[in-house]
Amino acid sequence: MNLLRLRMHHLIEQLADEDLQDIWDVIEALYYDFYMLKAIEEVKRSQQPWDILTHEEAIRLLMFF
Repeated sequence: MNLLRLRMHHLIEQLADEDLQDIWDVIEALYYDFYMLKAIEEVKRSQQPWDILTHEEAIRLLMFF
């Protein structure tokens, strides 16, 4: 693990600041995508057939809140 960390630091030190910002933007987007995928998977595991509403039922429910 330490070897990997040292290699990563070495690679990061060689990058320009502009490149670091571009890389960070990509990593951040991937992190949020992964977070959403995990949330979707969790909902799929816990969802029951009776949890789904029709479009009309959902609108009626939202109108009374």
